[in-house]
Amino acid sequence: MIEALLILGAYLIGSIPTGVIVGRMRGFDPRAVGSGNIGANNVARAGGASAAVMTLVGDALKGAIPVLIARAAGLPAAAIVWVGLAAFIGAICSVFLGFRGGKGIAAGLGIWLTISPMVIVCALAAFIVVFAISRIVSLASIGAAIVLPPAVAILGLPHHYLLLAILMTALVLFRFRENIQRLSRGEEPTFQLKRASPPNAAS
Repeated sequence: MIEALLILGAYLIGSIPTGVIVGRMRGFDPRAVGSGNIGANNVARAGGASAAVMTLVGDALKGAIPVLIARAAGLPAAAIVWVGLAAFIGAICSVFLGFRGGKGIAAGLGIWLTISPMVIVCALAAFIVVFAISRIVSLASIGAAIVLPPAVAILGLPHHYLLLAILMTALVLFRFRENIQRLSRGEEPTFQLKRASPPNAAS
């Protein structure tokens, strides 16, 4: 019973649309900007770096908090996997947005930081290398997701966590399917922050 409640709670926490909330605080809706995604990358296009950071941190927390609660409750690895997966599914399929959502990268960051920070070190290294070469956030995110299962296997984590990594990578690739199509056509945009408006000239 406790496990079922934690899984349901994890889904609801994961479903919190951080990007939409931050956007409303800043006077815009990320769903009407750029790619229409509610993640930090698209929020940055309209709200700048501070809005993007707020979205990133909020999305990471909604992945981390349910897993932290599950671990504090003494749940076994198998149950923690279900809690983490529920939070991730909430991030990409939010009940508050008509079962739509973001790509789940930041939520995944929070989940794996809680389970094993070394996994994030490996994924982040892949992200940085790919982004430094391409300047394309989606491509870097895909690279980080692909690295996830091998990193879990190499680090020798329990097989339950390897299953979680495989499922999350598969879901990330599915959510990035349109980006992958644009990448194949060379049409995926590079990362750009919103430019601050120049100050008015002194009279």
